[in-house]
Amino acid sequence: MSGPLLLFDVPWLLYRAHFALPSSIKGADGEPIGALLGTARTILAEIEEHRPAAVCCAFGAEEATHRTALLPAYHAHRDPMPDALRRRWDQAQDFLAAFGWAIRDGGKLEADDVMATLAKTRSAHGGDSVIVTADRDLMACVDEHVVVRRPAGRGPGLVTVDVAGVEEALGVRPDQVTDLIALRGDPSDGIPGAPGIGAKTAARLLAAHGDLEGVLRAAGAEGPDGEPAEVPRHGDGLTPRLAEKLRDHAADARRDRAVALLQHAEVDAVPDGTTDAAAGADAAEALGMARLAKDLRAV
Repeated sequence: MSGPLLLFDVPWLLYRAHFALPSSIKGADGEPIGALLGTARTILAEIEEHRPAAVCCAFGAEEATHRTALLPAYHAHRDPMPDALRRRWDQAQDFLAAFGWAIRDGGKLEADDVMATLAKTRSAHGGDSVIVTADRDLMACVDEHVVVRRPAGRGPGLVTVDVAGVEEALGVRPDQVTDLIALRGDPSDGIPGAPGIGAKTAARLLAAHGDLEGVLRAAGAEGPDGEPAEVPRHGDGLTPRLAEKLRDHAADARRDRAVALLQHAEVDAVPDGTTDAAAGADAAEALGMARLAKDLRAV
């Protein structure tokens, strides 16, 4: 394992590229091709930077059924996929596979679950992983073997987030990220969080009490299996009013944690391999991306 496993959140990349690139960029069929073009360009740039031993393009359901069963509002606020993007979405797996990159689909689970599973598998064998995504929940995977590459801001660039970067960005350790989402919510996924708790308060509570159950115990909530409540321990940001809200919404917070928790996906490990630039060029040319094909043939 001379290099890392490079894992790509392809659904996010397709959406990002579709809306970032002008619709005037057309494919061979006369329809916008930016989603595939931008995705391929990003993957190639990350390969150039990280020199990976293996590359995986992760796919999955737009929302996992177990998450919508727990929380019907999960992803419900998102607009339907545009028809122009749907066409490219349906072509993405075959197009990216032409480059020799591994394709892993989570089926009823999401691409996030696929990437988390593969990174954990790689770590168990002493290998490193780089996860390319904008999703906050994947910061829970960061450790000495795993980093996340995510948007730096509004521009096209990506930054590397390691353990210190998670703590700087969110105010918690990677192993507390899922608990943070349960407390503060995640508007991008439709996860509400506990009323009245923002990011800073949630981080302060977790610093004082360790995890979600520790926070709920301190607030005087019953345990998850009906264990007797303790006397509330106010302080460290836990006011009497906030403790009351947490007691009232303890079940919701536990539900939100279950929604945010990354699941094990039944996918095969990714073997080491290289990019087939020639085959990628042929696939790009067939879809009308002549400039990309030319650049690949110049490699």
